[in-house]
Order: sequence, then C-alpha cells, then structure tokens
Amino acid sequence: MLAVSLISGSAYTLPSRARAPRMDAAVAKDAAFGASHTSFYTDAVAKASYETLGEVLEAKCADPELRSVLGTMFDGCGTITEALRKELVTVAEKQESVFGDVQLGVDVLADDLMWDICKTEPLIKEGASEEEPEVREMHADGKFCVCWDPLDGSSIVDNNWAVGTILGIWGAETGILGATGRDQKASLVALYGPRTTVFVTLDDGVYEFTYGANGVDGWLCSRDAIEIATESKIFAPANMRAAQEVPEYAKLIEYWMTNKYTLRYTGGLVPDICQQFTKRQGVFANPTSESSPAKLRLAFEAAPFGLLVEKAGGKTSDGVSGASILDTKITGIDQRTPLCIGSASEVDRFNLVLGLGK
Repeated sequence: MLAVSLISGSAYTLPSRARAPRMDAAVAKDAAFGASHTSFYTDAVAKASYETLGEVLEAKCADPELRSVLGTMFDGCGTITEALRKELVTVAEKQESVFGDVQLGVDVLADDLMWDICKTEPLIKEGASEEEPEVREMHADGKFCVCWDPLDGSSIVDNNWAVGTILGIWGAETGILGATGRDQKASLVALYGPRTTVFVTLDDGVYEFTYGANGVDGWLCSRDAIEIATESKIFAPANMRAAQEVPEYAKLIEYWMTNKYTLRYTGGLVPDICQQFTKRQGVFANPTSESSPAKLRLAFEAAPFGLLVEKAGGKTSDGVSGASILDTKITGIDQRTPLCIGSASEVDRFNLVLGLGK
C-alpha cells in the first residue's frame, strides 16, 4: 500500500506498524469515527501553481501607493515571524505601556519594527500603536494613516499559541481620529502559528497569503475570494465573566451549547476570528457588563477586523445598538468597545437575544 509524502511528493511504502487498522462496515458508516463529528477540516485543495503577493496586488489593488504600503507591511510581518521563531518569551526590561499592560520582549520588538516602518515609509502620514495613546505624525505629506496592535495575544504567546498583528490603514483625508472603520482604505491581520498567514482586504474581497510556503522566499496567495457563510456551527465566546451579570449572554451561550455548536476559542483575538476565514463560518462574541467592561480597542482591533469580516460577507455588531462596528466613530485612540462578529445569522441572533437594536 502506497502513501504520498507531502514534503517531497515521492511515494513510499508505509511500515507495517503504521498501517491503518481495518474498519468493519458498521464503523465505516459512523461519521464520528476517528474524530468528533463536529470537527471542521480544511477544504483547501492543492493547486498546480500559486500567485505571488506582487502579482495579486498588481491585479487586485488599483491604488499604486496603497499597493506599496501593503507590500511594506507584509515585509514587516515576515520580519516579525522570524523574530518570534528565535526570541524567548520574557518580560521586557523596560515597561513603557501607558495602559499598565505587562510588555514582553517580543511585544516591544514587534512594536519597534512597526515604528521603524512608519519612520522610513514616506507614504505614511501618521502612525499609532496599541501600546501608546497618541497619534504621531511621521511624514507631513504622507497619504496614509496606520494604526496597529503589534502583537495581539501577549497572555498566550508564552504558551506557544498562535498570536498576531492587527493593522488598519486610513487615508490622510480622514485620518484616524474622527473617522470610522468604514473609512479604512484597507486592513490586514497576520496570524503567527505553525505557518504565518496574512488576511488582507483588496479591491474585490479578502485574500490569504502564506509566508515561506512551497520553498518560496516570500508570500504566496493561499486563498482568494474568501467568503464567510451566513450560517455557522462554530462559536467563540469571549468575556464569559459577563454572562454572570448579563443573563441574555448566558442564554445565548446555552443556545450554542444545547444546539451542539463546536467551541473553538483560544483567548487570542486573532486566531479566534481568523478561523472564520479558513472554516468559512463562525461567530466571536464579546459583550460587556458592569464588572467586565470592554477591553477591545476600536481603532486597533475591532475596526480592522470589522472591515475584513464584512468584506468577506460576514456581519458585525457594536454590542450596544446592534449597528455595524464600522459605523462607530473613533473619538479617542484608546476607545474600547464590545463586539460581535462573524456569520450574519449568528450576529443577528446575538443582537436579538441581547435585545439590541430595538
């Protein structure tokens, strides 16, 4: 019996001890055999060839200046990837976060890299980091304003779980403060896991690029025209402490559980939402309560993800009025917000059960 090596493409014979056990007819009919029947596997099929980042940007991003900025940001994500593979996760010697968050060495490294990019890229007019509460001018005649969360997931990076970089790009004509998420020119999110992937909004939708795949020193387009289905059976319930004070949220979680939805939640915003692009469904809910207030930052996290999800056919809720998170005006760089995001039917359910939009 032959098997194909995924690495070399060569065929080889499995040793006898590795042969799969024979299944009888009754077991073979059991959809749950070998794995939970609620598991969701990839539907990606190997292609004969893959387009490069440059080729896709040329075809799918009409603005040449935005193409240049996106290419620079992709380079930065590649650099952060290499740093994460080599750096130990330790507390930074110098703590500079004005929010009181504990900074790790990898946080500082990623943030410093993003600032270096902004300082050297003349197309960037303003920059703002989730680590600091101010918008800084980089180049007076720049065309774009960029804000970022350099390494979201600091509380789980020491577990070696997936973390990421979140980045929103606004035009200089609107800036960041006073604008909405809908004003963004583009947004992208890098997910650093066993592979590094970046999801980005282009002119006609959402695309995924993978770093260093198939022996290529750079980015290949691994998914195009990503769509999030209206219906979902995957849920990621954040801020479950709020369910102790908000009975409607407890009721919603109970609905997901009793209807046998699959729980996929790590506590990392990037992997917990990015699964919606790869599984093509899902809902992430983060309501708030009096003792569990909003932690997600509108400009750095909610707005960039909102653009990605809505451009892929999903829906968002601001968790207050039930309106799209993209319509919330950014009045402060540290502005926090509740959020529900993902498959449209589940966001509608969130609004309905929590009594929003009445």
